[in-house]
Amino acid sequence: MSQAGVKHDYHLVNPSPWPLVGSLSATVMAVGGVIWMKGLFGLEKHNPWVFFLGLAGVLYTMIGWWTDVVREGNEGDHTPVVSIGLRYGMIMFIASEVMFFVAWFWIFFEMALFHHARTLSGIQEVQAAWQTWPPKGVETVQPWHLPLVNTLTLLLSGTTVTWAHHALQQGDRKGAKWGLILTILLGCMFTSVQAYEYHEIFSEHFFFGNPEVANSGLYGSSFIMATGFHGFHVLIGTIFLTVCLLRLINGGFTPQKHFGFEAAAWYWHFVDVVWLFLFAFIYVIFGR
Repeated sequence: MSQAGVKHDYHLVNPSPWPLVGSLSATVMAVGGVIWMKGLFGLEKHNPWVFFLGLAGVLYTMIGWWTDVVREGNEGDHTPVVSIGLRYGMIMFIASEVMFFVAWFWIFFEMALFHHARTLSGIQEVQAAWQTWPPKGVETVQPWHLPLVNTLTLLLSGTTVTWAHHALQQGDRKGAKWGLILTILLGCMFTSVQAYEYHEIFSEHFFFGNPEVANSGLYGSSFIMATGFHGFHVLIGTIFLTVCLLRLINGGFTPQKHFGFEAAAWYWHFVDVVWLFLFAFIYVIFGR
């Protein structure tokens, strides 16, 4: 009886080095970022090698850890109970990402609506602030040019990833592959357009404004951080979907068991929704 093993729906993972390796790598990357920007421990600033060393460790951790998770799923360790845990984990991760972007929206709204003199009250304060945001000397990006193209691109990618998901649920692997390919291409297009937009921003000195005008630099900082981190999430989502495509091509996923792809689709829809808020508030309403 002692050798028969316990029968239960839970999967007890084997000892793994990835939590420790990932934590150390993230610490090195963070310290490297400080060295790159400000200098630290006697190292001069503009020295990026420590940052990229940590980044290499993080990427190595991601590849190794997720490979182990995929292997566990292929070996049948992802029972219904484990799958529920994976779903809750993905939901909590997306919720944490939502709060991350809420922080950027918060600072943008704070400066857009309430950076004016606090002696005014209520609607007067909002109206006065509205007339002075963006700050003087700041040249904003036209929302109906490249930002509109990227908005349509992400909306279309949301339909293609949904098509791929439904095709996989129906057992149409060919349709799922084409839907994923189109979504990945649209994600690459979004990244390319945003890279071109950033090139135009920095080459034409957008957002830098007049250093003698209060808050002129804050507008650019909040804009770049919000849109830049969203662009980073699009890049991560594109890689996520590419891995799913490779797994699908290699015979992975079934209509009944495909949570890896489902999680990628959830993440992609989250990226879509965040961009709609960015486009509406940062580009159109507060970036006029």
